[in-house]
Amino acid sequence: MAPSRRTLIRSALAGSALAALPDLALSPAPAAAASPPGDVVGKVTVGYQGWFTCPGDGAPIGGWWHWSRDRFQSPSPANTTIVSWPDMREYDRGYATAYPNRGDGRPATLFSSYDQQTVDTHFRWMREHGCDTAALQRFNPFGDEGPTRDAMAAKVRSAAERFGRTFYVMYDVTGWTAMQSQLKEDWATRMSAHTASPAYARQNGRPVVCVWGFGFADDGRPFAPAACLDVVRWLRAQGCYVIGGVPTYWRQGINDSRPGFGDVYRAFDMLSPWMVGRTGTLDGLDWFHDNVNVPDLADCAAHGIDYQPCVMPGDLSAGHRRHGDFYWRHLYNMVRLGAQGLYVSMFDEFNEGNQIAKTSETGATTPAGVGIRALDEDGTACSADYYLRITADGGRMLKGQLALTATRPTPPVVGGGQPPAGDLAAGRPATASSQQNGPYGAGNVVDGDRGSYWESANGAFPQWWQVDLGASHPVTRLVLALPPGWESRTQTLSVQGSVDGTDFATLTGPTGVRFDPATGNEATVTFSATSVRHLRVRFTANTGWPAGQLAHLSAYAV
Repeated sequence: MAPSRRTLIRSALAGSALAALPDLALSPAPAAAASPPGDVVGKVTVGYQGWFTCPGDGAPIGGWWHWSRDRFQSPSPANTTIVSWPDMREYDRGYATAYPNRGDGRPATLFSSYDQQTVDTHFRWMREHGCDTAALQRFNPFGDEGPTRDAMAAKVRSAAERFGRTFYVMYDVTGWTAMQSQLKEDWATRMSAHTASPAYARQNGRPVVCVWGFGFADDGRPFAPAACLDVVRWLRAQGCYVIGGVPTYWRQGINDSRPGFGDVYRAFDMLSPWMVGRTGTLDGLDWFHDNVNVPDLADCAAHGIDYQPCVMPGDLSAGHRRHGDFYWRHLYNMVRLGAQGLYVSMFDEFNEGNQIAKTSETGATTPAGVGIRALDEDGTACSADYYLRITADGGRMLKGQLALTATRPTPPVVGGGQPPAGDLAAGRPATASSQQNGPYGAGNVVDGDRGSYWESANGAFPQWWQVDLGASHPVTRLVLALPPGWESRTQTLSVQGSVDGTDFATLTGPTGVRFDPATGNEATVTFSATSVRHLRVRFTANTGWPAGQLAHLSAYAV
């Protein structure tokens, strides 16, 4: 396993922070971008590791890759790389670990990035939360992880195409001794083929490639400037737009940067200086803005280089997040700076605690007694998708769709902890046990059109229809409907609910529900308020047709 980026040297701050920030803090006028908007300029890019595997998932590398220090032994408190626990409710498959059960008594399971459904889920989250582009991390592919990395590139390509996102290859040269020749070979013979995809990121009409690690002052990246400059020039000669993931102090050649790399850094089309591990305080972020980011951007502008600073939600395991204030301050500082794009580190880095992907909310969904912090670690309740929602708001601020503000606009829980008013099911993802041939899919029930409907396979009961509300709510009432012009009928049905989409409890037992055109073919089902995320209506009979049928379902909370 390549050394973690968290092992990089940490920088000492050399000054004090701004005492306070008004909503429109004074700062130098933003420098003009060297490039027009594209797939990285003017966009939110997220670093995507995609490097977690589990036994039985089919990954060539085998074992608990990146979940365990010893990948051939199950993750446990004594054999782990994990500092944050993922929210597991939207994955089709979880893999049992040797961790203690969660606080709610359920087994502690983890996802595999090698499952296409995992990658699809992640890219759906990106689409839902304004993450424009994914930078797919690629370490030395000539070792034992190469076949798995190759397969992950194909899975990411498929998901990006399916969910309307873009992606690019981001080479991490950590520990890659033959990097100079092998990186060229890998791009020419393997990765460049992915540029044929309409989802492959382009900037200025050229496919985007990033190289992370040139010039860092540590033993894992000992390359001389000449070798690094050769690689950058070669990639540009292949027609690529090349991003450099460079040290924090690249411009001065001090601290985490080796001296003598100025020509290498300024050969890139875009620079993205590293920030993870550099500070964990609001004052620290402000100091970096004034003393590092402002002169960095000026230098890039003077040399015609685009600037994509790294922004981070903070290390959850170290208590840096401050229920979202740390992340928002970093986003705000970089937008008011005039950065030409943002690089979020990282989407799925549960090893370092700086992930924005959905994360365990409380001790109930975190392994008990092992010291892993959930999102409510400082006493503030936060929904699993909170840091994705902050990313979405930060992206809107970057693009001028949200006014520049130092005050975080994103609530930790939608509605301030209260269930939203109105129909919770409208437009939410829906599934069903089956459907009749033709346009009678499950999504018709939540599309707002009473004329479209779901119909199960005929002549085979029981059948069910299900909706994911996106978060748990204290649901107490459902309104069911059929198309208004249909003749009357009675359907025997029950209602079930679940918090995880796996274990369902009965909310109402089987009962005959009458749909009558005289009352709009609508019926209301009520039950005691129950906190559920997934609602399922189970059909066992229908006097009007031998199938389960629904045209509309609305769900309401207390």
